[in-house]
Amino acid sequence: MNLSNSASEHSMPDPTSSTHAAPMPGPVLAIESSCDETACAILSASGECLAQRVVSQDGHADFGGVVPEIAARAHLALLPGLVQATLQDAGLTPQQVGLIAASTGPGLIGGLIVGSGFAKGMALALGKPFVAVNHVEAHALTARLPGLVPGGAAFPYLLLLVSGGHCQCIAVEGVGRYRKLGGTIDDAAGEAFDKVAKMLGLGWPGGPALEKLAREGDPTAIPLPRPLMGREGCDFSFSGLKTAIAQKLAPYGQAPLPRQFAADLAASFQQAVADVVANRMEHALRMMPEARLLVAAGGVAANTVLRARLEDVAARHGLQFAAPPLRLCTDNAVMVGWAALETCREAAERGLPQPDDAALRPRPRWPLEDMAARFAPQDIPA
Repeated sequence: MNLSNSASEHSMPDPTSSTHAAPMPGPVLAIESSCDETACAILSASGECLAQRVVSQDGHADFGGVVPEIAARAHLALLPGLVQATLQDAGLTPQQVGLIAASTGPGLIGGLIVGSGFAKGMALALGKPFVAVNHVEAHALTARLPGLVPGGAAFPYLLLLVSGGHCQCIAVEGVGRYRKLGGTIDDAAGEAFDKVAKMLGLGWPGGPALEKLAREGDPTAIPLPRPLMGREGCDFSFSGLKTAIAQKLAPYGQAPLPRQFAADLAASFQQAVADVVANRMEHALRMMPEARLLVAAGGVAANTVLRARLEDVAARHGLQFAAPPLRLCTDNAVMVGWAALETCREAAERGLPQPDDAALRPRPRWPLEDMAARFAPQDIPA
């Protein structure tokens, strides 16, 4: 297992806080377990990261993808020690934590049950409130972490969420207020990267390996389709592109691929994805002319070619572009803790009770559109 940890050395002011909002509970201990990353982070009430740890599970590579049962068992084995170590990194005892949060959906239900169940049990034992966090909303709000965007990421902004399981254009209008402008009609972008990498014999996870191989290739060498490019709206499709790659590989059968051909194919595929995504974002910006910031989040947002194309799109429209650092693009608990703080702040500003979601069950599907109900006068349905 690959274990990494880091702690913030300096407190950063929170540019999104309101002088009229009630004091936020803190520190917040957050858990992320929606897929194959087991993560814990502790944030101050202002959003300063006091400590974080992430374990990248290594029991899935032989299967070419995440095995839900293996992931859930790994979360169960890892979480107690991981939480204890993160508390030690922050120099805190469990009793000093003011709020506990966990990803509660969407994601692999086994991992969500383990992570949220652990967090709820800890909250109950300590007498602390528990906040259920929507994993996609956590990605959506990451850009508002203190210090990531100069001057702060003010609402509204346009979000491109690109990961192994998601590919969506989202109008982020406020905490709990989201409009889905478009999304994939088949594979997510990260899923396509992983599948093509597997075809090229690069193993799993394939995104970083494919990007590395593509640096040796010519992105114009092999003609490939650009699915839905130029169509109205901002939906995505990557299954046809994946099929085109399979057709290019078919003549080689089981024979080893020539290195240069594989590199050219990787570079051409990566360029095709970047072209499609850039075009789809052009259309999304027409659907959201009020946006002044374009944000990319999710694991695929770490791809340098894709980032460069998105920066170009933003520049052409006079927009600021922001993408979190790599450690915050992939699944992590910092974003979960921040989303919980944003939720608490929004409730305070609306004069609502601070949330306590102990009765909320994990959800493998949890549309962002449902998040507005959190701030409605009635309770959130369990």
